[in-house]
Amino acid sequence: MPRMLDVSHDVRAEIGDEEADLLLAGETSPGNYDCTSCRTPGDAEQERTSTVLFVGNETAVLAFAHASCIPSQVVTVSEEQLQGAVRSITSEEGGAGQQPGRQAVLGVTSGLVLIDGDLHPALVVEPTAPIARPGSSGPGDDFLPLLIEQGFLPVTDVAQRPSGLPGWSVLLAMGQLHAVLQPGTGGGSPVSWWQAHQPLQVTDGWRAAANRSHTVLVYAVPVGSIGQQPREDLLRDALEKAAAAGVLVAAAMPLAGT
Repeated sequence: MPRMLDVSHDVRAEIGDEEADLLLAGETSPGNYDCTSCRTPGDAEQERTSTVLFVGNETAVLAFAHASCIPSQVVTVSEEQLQGAVRSITSEEGGAGQQPGRQAVLGVTSGLVLIDGDLHPALVVEPTAPIARPGSSGPGDDFLPLLIEQGFLPVTDVAQRPSGLPGWSVLLAMGQLHAVLQPGTGGGSPVSWWQAHQPLQVTDGWRAAANRSHTVLVYAVPVGSIGQQPREDLLRDALEKAAAAGVLVAAAMPLAGT
């Protein structure tokens, strides 16, 4: 039975007509898969499925996703980021497993931050619960210390641009946010630190600023520090209050994808 696959013109151009026809005939595509976007199971025989081609400098990896999550497309990433995408696709390294400390959902809010007269795309990460150091059973919150150990730096002035963090990056595909990637253990390939269950929508202004600077400013705070802010001016005020309270860390990360 032919798979219910969508193969975009861009994907077909990359993989060739022969491979695309084999996919559409169901000869080279899996019936069951884990959606590369929302990470939940999919069935190419029962529901419309998108082919997503991650293309690096030298290699390419074909993944599958629910068509309702993401359209068939080509996602251009660096060779290092491709390895991180491979790990996300195959679930060899889960996003939750890479979150520091015990299991907790990381809430992510996007916004624009004005620094030196320029608007910078930013993400604010705030857990839904305290995060303890691995192996600890205590009630403490080690979220910020764990991030500082990984290279994030405390922010005392939101008007100052955060320093870059080698090996970390923000993955954007078709204008939607998919993941924040961190270096693998032991200097290995990047893995997902945060993975969106469904692609996170960003504004046209945020996307334009990100494509212009190719850099995203990632801020992090402990649970209960900022919450959901309905406007960017309120988000800026909340960031400044968190910085004044000594509970804000940040890093600048390169943008992967478009």
